[in-house]
Amino acid sequence: MTKHKARKNGQDPYLEREKLKYEHPIPSREFILEVIRKSGRPLSRRDLGEMLALEDAEQLEGLRRRLRAMERDGQLIQNRRRAYVIVDNEELIRGRIVGQKDGSGFLEPDAGGERIYLAPKEMRSLLHGDRAVVRVVGLDAQNRPQGDLVEVLKRHNKHIVGRFYLESGIGFVVPENKRIHHDVIVPSEEQVSAAHGQLVVAEIVRQPSLRRQPIGRVVEVIGQHVEAGMEIQVAARVHNIPVEWPGAVLEEAGRFADTVPEASKQGRVDLRDTPLVTIDGPDARDFDDAVFCAPTPKGWRLIVAIADVAEYVKPTSALDREARERGNSVYFPRSVVPMLPEALSNGLCSLNPNVDRLCLCCEITLSADGSVRRSKFFKGVIHSHARLTYDEVAAIVVDGDRKAAKRRADLVPHLRHLYEAYKAMRQARAKRGAIDFETTEAAIVFDDDGRIREIAPAQRNEAHKIIEECMVTANVAAARFLQRHKMPALYRDHERPNQERLEKLHQFLGQVGLQLGGGDAPTPQDYAKLMEKVRGRPDSHLIQTVLLRSMQAAEYRPDNVGHFGLALDEYAHFTSPIRRYPDLMVHRAIRHVLEGGSRQDYAARQDEMVALGEHCSMTERRADEATRDAIMSLKCEFMANKLGEEFEGVISGVTSFGLFVELSGIFVDGLIHITNLANDYFHFDPIGHRLTGERSGTEYKLTDKVTVKVARVDKDERQIDFELVEHHSSGAARRGPGKRRVRTKTTRSPRQRAKQPRRR
Repeated sequence: MTKHKARKNGQDPYLEREKLKYEHPIPSREFILEVIRKSGRPLSRRDLGEMLALEDAEQLEGLRRRLRAMERDGQLIQNRRRAYVIVDNEELIRGRIVGQKDGSGFLEPDAGGERIYLAPKEMRSLLHGDRAVVRVVGLDAQNRPQGDLVEVLKRHNKHIVGRFYLESGIGFVVPENKRIHHDVIVPSEEQVSAAHGQLVVAEIVRQPSLRRQPIGRVVEVIGQHVEAGMEIQVAARVHNIPVEWPGAVLEEAGRFADTVPEASKQGRVDLRDTPLVTIDGPDARDFDDAVFCAPTPKGWRLIVAIADVAEYVKPTSALDREARERGNSVYFPRSVVPMLPEALSNGLCSLNPNVDRLCLCCEITLSADGSVRRSKFFKGVIHSHARLTYDEVAAIVVDGDRKAAKRRADLVPHLRHLYEAYKAMRQARAKRGAIDFETTEAAIVFDDDGRIREIAPAQRNEAHKIIEECMVTANVAAARFLQRHKMPALYRDHERPNQERLEKLHQFLGQVGLQLGGGDAPTPQDYAKLMEKVRGRPDSHLIQTVLLRSMQAAEYRPDNVGHFGLALDEYAHFTSPIRRYPDLMVHRAIRHVLEGGSRQDYAARQDEMVALGEHCSMTERRADEATRDAIMSLKCEFMANKLGEEFEGVISGVTSFGLFVELSGIFVDGLIHITNLANDYFHFDPIGHRLTGERSGTEYKLTDKVTVKVARVDKDERQIDFELVEHHSSGAARRGPGKRRVRTKTTRSPRQRAKQPRRR
């Protein structure tokens, strides 16, 4: 009977892959899910054993372990009758928890789609970053999908950085990460030497539940204040970024030599005589990519050589496990937390000049109009002929600097070919309608003593764009290669704006007399046309800001949906495997095909890619948040001795509680609280991004110019408060408030002060 059922369910299509991995292969995860799905009902382990025709004890034990692993990964859950139910159906959704300051939260589904709202009651058992399964139960008051917690899959927070408070004999830690809304209770015997108000690291010994807050113990006292130089260490800890290397990882990294063994170069395309060069920033130490370009009768031949990290970091190794956990390197203003140990990231994998390095190469044939005619991938060995900086390349090919050209005389022809190919690719980019937002990032400049000398705009020149366009083209080629061979991999998906964001955008544009083409389904070309139309308008920066905020964030997912912002149908990250784990996975998939493998015998699974993509998207967001915190700490340090000074600035954000202002020239943000505005009641218009006075009609909106005074700098809370001195509206300039409405000041506990809205 069992054999009949097994035949009825068909042959496991991934059996050969399982035989390569296990001495006693058992049905693959994909086949187990298919059997449960076809049965149309929950199945117990015994049911599955019979339907899969598993008879001996080893196979049944293997099935038990596999089912438990699928539970841990959130693919299956057990109902009250101990039968297995598939997650990610219409009701059960798995994903990661994103906490909100008000105690509510959202579940970001692994498979993408709309976020699931979780009320504060459902968040009692959860912390920001946890992985969970929720059941969709309806819509909330704002018409969003709402869920109830079904099961916690994995806890994210092992340590919490926060302020320790002692009130009425009870100790607790208020997390620095404001997305974590639970206080951590610390029993008296676990408080060690922590004093009231100090910044500490608490280890969570008991996670929160429906009726209990998390319980922890103090494992480190950082101090009363975040001292200069500690801001990066604190930011990394607040956001749970791994900093220390496990011993097994360092041991594996220590086995590699400083140079590439001759045996490893065999069987590869030898490009050592091809004048490939790296072009990067002056402070870069990990060089992922090298480029070369030569003309052809109908266009150009472009080679993008990328460090072959997959040659050294093998699946399931200690290096791989740690790289996967980190997800990416994190770049702080004066240091980096790398994804791989320096022996690899700055050494054996890095495409340093004048040494042999192993690469995975993408050779692209470009037409005269910049379009890709064909591309191919191969494993190669290169010898970088130079380590160039963006400024040096721009001086040679854009500015025509003769001295710079003379220093690199042997490379100048290749660089000029690269520049000509880039200009053609830019034309192709414009033709397809890619969106180019003009944004300015701040760069913190330190003196020799490590103090902040200035905060200046990061300069981008044409050389930055040359490399950017080469990398985009190689990424597209990688995505098409993976699609063609149907290989499981992570794509860089950037979905079109959702209907809620589009509706708000259309309302805003209507207020300023503009219209976005495409109706409810605008294309990147529609965005690009509108940006070109408003170029030169006084409010162009405001309009660009609102257009940018209408976009969704890009995510890593196994289902390719294209990249809306770049106007591309296929896109995957291929060019930075030293610092991004998804790129390493793309390399492994490409190498698998090059070595003659097929989809069926590839170790990675589609369902595994869903969870991995969500994890890598999370680590990317985590890195951004940690970097912002560290930069804000440094900005507070820079502004601490400028109390009372006046600065010109622009309104960079409008909220219901005040105005965020960016100071012109030094790129520092601070808050003018609504209580420090004129003697009036103000109404917040989220569509128009403005505050409007009820009596006076005074409007404060995005990009308005203002003069402000530095009123307060709190380095511990990373907050800068401004007072309005003058508002330079479109009409006559107005002085800031004279006599303000007096509000009753109440005494607040440290707990209440810690819970006030964060001003950043």
